[in-house]
Amino acid sequence: MAKAKAAASSGGGGKAAKKKKWSKGKVKDKAQHMVTLDKPTFDRIFKEVPTFKFISQSILIERLKVNGSLARVAIQHLERDGLIKRIVHHHGQLIYTRSVGGKDE
Repeated sequence: MAKAKAAASSGGGGKAAKKKKWSKGKVKDKAQHMVTLDKPTFDRIFKEVPTFKFISQSILIERLKVNGSLARVAIQHLERDGLIKRIVHHHGQLIYTRSVGGKDE
């Protein structure tokens, strides 16, 4: 009986001597962005995006919750239509701004 009590008490002490485990770190949730454009999002892009002061692929992904490739294509269409104008052309990030004069410029 005394041996059982001693074993039980020493078992509890053994847990405190265990090595500390490192934290697993924070896990970021996977973004659920649209892969294809639906009509409301398409209309929203052509209505809202030309009013943004600073336009980039990252901004469209964050605000409109679209895929990166969709954001690039939308930016190309807006530039072709003259709704936005390019500020910086870099292979990593294309930066645009709204066209002040619209299509007339």
